[in-house]
Parts: sequence; C-alpha cells; structure tokens
Amino acid sequence: KFFGNQDSGPIKQRSLGSGVLVDGKGYIVTNRHVVEKADRIRVKLQDEPPSVQHDAKVIGTDPETDLAVIKIDVDKSLPYAKLGNSDSMQVGDWVLAIGSPFGLQATVTAGIVSAKGRNIVPNRQFQSFIQTDAAINPGNSGGPLVNMDGEVIGINTAILTDTNAYAGVGFALPSNTVAQVY
Repeated sequence: KFFGNQDSGPIKQRSLGSGVLVDGKGYIVTNRHVVEKADRIRVKLQDEPPSVQHDAKVIGTDPETDLAVIKIDVDKSLPYAKLGNSDSMQVGDWVLAIGSPFGLQATVTAGIVSAKGRNIVPNRQFQSFIQTDAAINPGNSGGPLVNMDGEVIGINTAILTDTNAYAGVGFALPSNTVAQVY
C-alpha cells in the first residue's frame, strides 16, 4: 500500500504459452505451468484469422512431468502432429523448436540435440529431458520440439538462464514420456 491506496483485490494477468494438437478432435498437449492457474484458456490456431480464438478446457494435468492436456471443441477434424520416437534421437541431431516466444506467433528456431537424459529438477523420477540449443524463450513452453521428419520428439518445457530469456540451453520432455502421460 502506497500513498494511502487501499488493496483492490486480486490482479488479473495474462500469460502466454504454446501447445501442439495431437488429435484431430481438438486435444492439445502443453505444459501444466502454462495452464495451472488460469481462470480462462483461449487457443489461437495458426491457420485461422487472429480474431478467432477457441475456449479450451483442461482435461488433465500431471505435476510430475509438468504436462497438461487441454481440449477445444470444433466442428471439423483438425490437422495434428505425429508424436515421434524420442529414444531414436541422438546427440547432434537437428531439431526445430516451435512456439510463440514473447507472444510472437509461429516462431521456429533451429538447433541440435545437445544432450539426452538431463535431470534438471532433483527427485523427479519422470523428468529426464532432451537438452537443445534451439532457442526456447518464455512463451515457447508447451510447444513442440520437432525432428527433421516433422515428428514431435519433445514438448518444450524449461530453459536454463539468469535473465529469463534464451541463454543457449533449453529442455524438452521426450515424446515417449509425453505419449505415456497423454
């Protein structure tokens, strides 16, 4: 409280994240931290006008893997991404990180798989990440990490940074774990 102002109650905030359609019926995989405190979730599909947004509902979340499944209702079958085999990826393989960093829609960055099996949160049994140098920033969370065959091999989840922006180290939950949780 400054200058005698009274507390006006909770402050509404907006947050951005990414996701990937994994089923033609409108099921989307994203990160739990993208949707966990949301009062309302709106989804903008890439191939629709900017004014079109779909309300989404949370189908389920998993705190252990930081994954969430949300769903939008549409009257048509939607194009969706194929989950690839993350175990087949090797250090040095090229990957693309797709998402909306800082609210910039449809951003694609390229990099390589820098490491596999990274545990960045102690005592989390199912958090073993793919490390990449593809630029991942706030807003990329929940978006796909894609191999050169166009298959989703991870869900972008975290970055290692001192500045809250890209510092060359990003982490994606492997698609094989995503498939099991989904």
